[in-house]
Amino acid sequence: MADGGGGEVGAGVTSELVTALLARIEALETSQARAERERDEYRKLYLLVREENEQLKRGLLGQKAHRAPQDESQLSLFLLELALGLEGGGDGGGRQRVPEHERRKPVRKPLPEHLPRVHIEIVPPEVEREGLDAFEQIGSDTREVIERRPASVVVVEVVRKKFVRKAERAALRTEVLVAETPELPIPRGSAGPGMLADTIVKRWQDHLPLHRMESIFRREGIELSRSTVCGWHMELAELAEPLIGAMHADALEQPYVCVDATGVLVQDRERCRHGHFWVLVAPPTHVLFQFSDRHDSHAVDDLLPGYRGTVVADAHAVYDHLYGPEKANEAGCWSHTRKYFLDALGIDPILVREPFQLIQRLFVIERGIKRAPPPERDKIRREQSGPVVEAFFEWCALHQEHVLDESPLHAAIRYATNQREALTRFVGDARLPMHNNVSERELRRQAVGRKNWIFVGSPDGARANTTFVSLLASSAMHGIEPWAYLRDLFCLLPSWPAHRVRDLAPANWSALLQEPEVQQRLDANIFRRATLLPVPQSAAA
Repeated sequence: MADGGGGEVGAGVTSELVTALLARIEALETSQARAERERDEYRKLYLLVREENEQLKRGLLGQKAHRAPQDESQLSLFLLELALGLEGGGDGGGRQRVPEHERRKPVRKPLPEHLPRVHIEIVPPEVEREGLDAFEQIGSDTREVIERRPASVVVVEVVRKKFVRKAERAALRTEVLVAETPELPIPRGSAGPGMLADTIVKRWQDHLPLHRMESIFRREGIELSRSTVCGWHMELAELAEPLIGAMHADALEQPYVCVDATGVLVQDRERCRHGHFWVLVAPPTHVLFQFSDRHDSHAVDDLLPGYRGTVVADAHAVYDHLYGPEKANEAGCWSHTRKYFLDALGIDPILVREPFQLIQRLFVIERGIKRAPPPERDKIRREQSGPVVEAFFEWCALHQEHVLDESPLHAAIRYATNQREALTRFVGDARLPMHNNVSERELRRQAVGRKNWIFVGSPDGARANTTFVSLLASSAMHGIEPWAYLRDLFCLLPSWPAHRVRDLAPANWSALLQEPEVQQRLDANIFRRATLLPVPQSAAA
């Protein structure tokens, strides 16, 4: 009995010991799992800080643009570099290196035929010494070289001769006959349409500040102060205001528009204050810019008064009041979404690879149907893009609760989820773009100019800026040479009928120039004739 009792006690002790050991092992495993999770979270935080540091360095010293890998092989290489911790690897954003021996030598393009040409013949020294009679020419080699003459400022001297009839003079009834004063864009001004167009192109297409323009004209032998040029532009902006208003009204009739904004400094007595440039793109007709003192809903209402179409924009709150029943529709931007996931790709490349590939697939599909007719584009979007979009949002819903708060991936999923309806809208409407890149590209005009002229002098100066940048950007959209367009516009605009002002927009310019009456008016302008290049001899022959 004693031995049996001792066996039972020993078995109980052994059982309790095993249970304690198992519990200890389980606790250690739990502690280890928690430590591994914390390690992973701290690693993500470390990578997040490193990525923010890299973004800061890019903002201060390098390129700010985010470049996504172009294909699957480049994406795999990009992920491998991230996993190995390589910095700045690859080829700078998807461009493949070409071996030296495979590079094609550049082919010299023929020079344009419309350029003036100077014909120069050279002969060997022996021919010069002995004379042409001692030699027979068997051929020649011709090479064209580009040279530059100093820019030409032409003074158009207008002489209005006065006449009286001899018979009336004898009868002491003298009626003096004199031609009317030629029309100028600025009445009683000292600059013709070509000169005015040149200063506008230099200032807002080439981004030359007024003080640089002043020194350039001085080198060309003409004293032209910056205050004079600024005064010209203010008067011309008032002249062009009806045209900009007509273009704006036409843009608001389009089925969709793309909008965006960027900041600008406005000069003030104590210190510069902040203003904002807005861009409104109505593809493929108009590009319009506006200025506002504040970045708020009132500025949006001035840009899109009563608009009922579809607005392609980012997810900023200033646009929220536009959307709803009997209001405008919202379309999201997949480029903004991709940027969020590209930031997260550097922190957690394995997890983020799948959604990033889905986004890239959408862009690949769009590139393939860029020039397809609307019915075909609509079909491909529904059959191919639709399932990709659904798979993307299913992934977001699956991982939304498990990502680290305030991490780049958390921000990416939150942005995409909040914008789901807007990001999906392009699938059911073949007219809509899947991104807002067109407005961001147009805003680069102001961003590049801002690096040169730093600030605008006043709100009125900013409005003159937006007037002419709108005309220049719209001209570029339609492939129109900006200087010639502005020159001819200033020839026509002063006496143009108010009810036809929309015809002067770049969108209608090519059709307008086909009208015989318009060509006659342009040909009759003496200042325009003075700016025309002489016909090259080769072309005349």
